Amino acid sequence: MTKDDAVPVAVAPAKRPPINKYAFGCALLASMNSVLLGYDISVMSGAQIFMKEDLKITDTQIEILAGVINIYSLFGSLAAGMTSDWLGRRYTMVLAAAIFFTGALLMGLAPNYAFLMAGRFVAGIGVGYALMIAPVYTAEVAPTSARGFLTSFPEVFNNSGILLGYVSNFAFARLPVHLSWRAMFLVGAVPPIFLGIAVLAMPESPRWLVMRGRIEDARRVLLKTSDSPDEAEDRLLDIKKAVGIPEDASDGEDVVAIVRANKASQGEGVWKELLLNPTRPVRRMLVAGLGLMFIQQATGVDCVVMYSPRVFERAGIKSKTNSLGASMAVGVCKTFFIPIATLLLDRVGRRPLLLASGGGMAIFLFTLATSLLMMDRRPEGEAKALGAISIAAMLSFVASFASGLGPVAWVYTSEIYPVRLRAQAAAIGTGLNRLMSGATTMSFLSLSNAITIAGSFYLYASIAAAGWVFMYFFLPETKGKSLEDTVKLFGKDTDDDDDVDTSRHERKRSTELSAQH
Repeated sequence: MTKDDAVPVAVAPAKRPPINKYAFGCALLASMNSVLLGYDISVMSGAQIFMKEDLKITDTQIEILAGVINIYSLFGSLAAGMTSDWLGRRYTMVLAAAIFFTGALLMGLAPNYAFLMAGRFVAGIGVGYALMIAPVYTAEVAPTSARGFLTSFPEVFNNSGILLGYVSNFAFARLPVHLSWRAMFLVGAVPPIFLGIAVLAMPESPRWLVMRGRIEDARRVLLKTSDSPDEAEDRLLDIKKAVGIPEDASDGEDVVAIVRANKASQGEGVWKELLLNPTRPVRRMLVAGLGLMFIQQATGVDCVVMYSPRVFERAGIKSKTNSLGASMAVGVCKTFFIPIATLLLDRVGRRPLLLASGGGMAIFLFTLATSLLMMDRRPEGEAKALGAISIAAMLSFVASFASGLGPVAWVYTSEIYPVRLRAQAAAIGTGLNRLMSGATTMSFLSLSNAITIAGSFYLYASIAAAGWVFMYFFLPETKGKSLEDTVKLFGKDTDDDDDVDTSRHERKRSTELSAQH
């Protein structure tokens, strides 16, 4: 056997690069805005008990008050798309913190129901801003190797906010009725102060900088947030290509070229391209992104979070303090299981996590509904056992959501749209997400009275099952692809990238030759 005929030696797979610490810090600070939404959802679960007694309001007023913030946040998320293209991603996050701070003060100091609704409106606008901008900014800063991991941070902090809200409920439950719910809301005004200041230490998104013609600034940010200088140049080349800047233009010419680029790259005409005259790939992106956002909330997860004390009471925990304490288990469960998705996103991919999560949610919702239904038809001794089953099923449903659909939906929808459409498309998706959250939370009590709590959860289980089918057929895998390459999974939407690929290949080949010499 000659040397040439020898069996080739196996080559070890390339090691994953370590997490870029600078990108990690940026993602961490940006994602902390999501604490605001989580806190507001869960704190309302306990505050409503004391608010109802203090302000003498009805269940209908409670469910409107609880869910309407999601409708209000719809306007915030839509406005955030335009604001982030105008002010930039970073200052949009500062604005979100300032708006929520004002809303928390108004709610905590509200003398009556009408004033409380005004506070919910202001807080809702801030929540909408924060919910839309955090995943978009993180996706645009993160290197490809860790984008899934870093882009899941907003959902991690959302769940941390939920846990803090439950802790606040339990901590202030023993105060006088007229002070307890006010203290719960006023504590929510503290995090935005620190968040607004911390965000100022972050760089601006490199994609926004390129869209504004600030090429050198974008290059500096990319060098800090990429795994290598070559990757930084590749990412810059991809962004320039996406927004219509000639590859061979010098930095001085880039500034001129950006002004002459397609108006859609600066936010003008984007709504027309998205909604009135979308190309086939854009339609497929919208179906995937909006469908995923619909499924995430239509399965009733926010109802479980917001009305958990009532579900626990239905399962046999009657005391206010005990039900609030038991509700903390929901927050602990969400916070504990979400790292599973965070750690596996860039290893096993988006699709496996989504499908496993969706299947588990359907099964546990069906189990919860069945156990609650059977409790009405069994003696008290057997009902206690069924109550334990219903509580276990509810916590398992929350765990399934937190370990898949919860964080992955935000990651997926932040990475499938082209850069010229990303902010507005993400805003539409966030708006639909909040609209569905508002629809479910504002109708849960009325729906439960009409078809029972068990019937409500049977409905959510059916939606989860249909959602699993949708995810299986309509969502391609995006793991390991750059943001610009992800777009191609839905078909050609831009000019051929032969020139970009050739330039990238030549640069990498040059690097290899230099290393050999």
